[in-house]
Amino acid sequence: MKTFTNTSYIKNLFFLALLLLGTAAFAQEEEEEKEKKKFSFSGSVDGYFRANFNGLNKVIPDDTGGSVGPTAPGTSFANRPGFALGMVNLIGAYEGEKVGVVADLVFGPRGEEAVFGSPLGSANIINQLYVYWNVSEKTTLTFGNFNTFLGYEVISPVGNFNYSTSYMFSYGPFSHAGIKADFDLGNDWSIMVAVMNPTDFTDINPFSEYSFGAQLGYAGQFLNFIYGKQGFNEILVAGVPTDTDIKGLFQIDYTGGFDIGDSFFLGLNATYQDTDGVGFWGAAIYPQYTTSDTFAIGLRAEYFSEQGNFGAIGTGVADSDVFEIALTGNITVGEYLKFIPEFRLDSASDDAFINNDLEASKSLASFLVAAVFSY
Repeated sequence: MKTFTNTSYIKNLFFLALLLLGTAAFAQEEEEEKEKKKFSFSGSVDGYFRANFNGLNKVIPDDTGGSVGPTAPGTSFANRPGFALGMVNLIGAYEGEKVGVVADLVFGPRGEEAVFGSPLGSANIINQLYVYWNVSEKTTLTFGNFNTFLGYEVISPVGNFNYSTSYMFSYGPFSHAGIKADFDLGNDWSIMVAVMNPTDFTDINPFSEYSFGAQLGYAGQFLNFIYGKQGFNEILVAGVPTDTDIKGLFQIDYTGGFDIGDSFFLGLNATYQDTDGVGFWGAAIYPQYTTSDTFAIGLRAEYFSEQGNFGAIGTGVADSDVFEIALTGNITVGEYLKFIPEFRLDSASDDAFINNDLEASKSLASFLVAAVFSY
């Protein structure tokens, strides 16, 4: 009887040990799985076909060695004729409870245009590269190169409804290098302050000048500010350093939107930029209607006006303005692929384009269809 009791006791100890080992192994496996989920990898690939209805789609050489080429809106990206490449976007991230890092790499024409202000080797590939620290539940510090907080649109086509971009986005900042602090004030209020290099100089500051940024947010509506000199504060005149006396760039920008029903969204953007009386202002609306899980249709209607000889529209005339409208569809195929057909009309106050008869024209009508694969 005593022997049987001891045997049962040993068996119980054995099963208890197995249970403890199993529980520990499960906990370790769960912790490892949780750690794995902190790392993420995402990105996109895009390309497009573009053609003008009333403008050149080919290069015509002349007998002097020059040529007249395809005409396009004076905005960023999506301006090449025929079949063209967008970019490859690769994003690696680590998201910890307290700290994290994002490495956002771009390859291809769209990516190179987006990081034009970085003169070093990184200009070809680095879109964003930053670390962040969650100081508390309400405060986050970010240090490095990050995309701008101004404007409705972004560099990646995955984040935009329209494939082509607006004038306001194209001539505002793309990216910043510096440090910013985000504060959650509660009740849907937030504020951000930043100290940064001059706009789009993300891997070097050659000017010894800095810009200051701020953002006030409430329930998805944002009021953005940036101020600072964007160039050299002095030049050599007859070998003597001389103050350029150029004022800093100032820009104020509102970005927001509202859900109107379950299927309709209205995006809004308005901006004003000035440097010594040269700059621009504009406004745009972005109505978007989702008809099903696989199709949505939207519009961008933008008015853009230059101050002085800003030179964005391409008229060569001071104080020009342009109205552009882009009608865009989003067709989702499967989980990762989206086709984006888009009709666009640009109408300027002065001659800004070349038509099929090689005559100056105030308007340009064009069509594109893009394929965007994101994962």
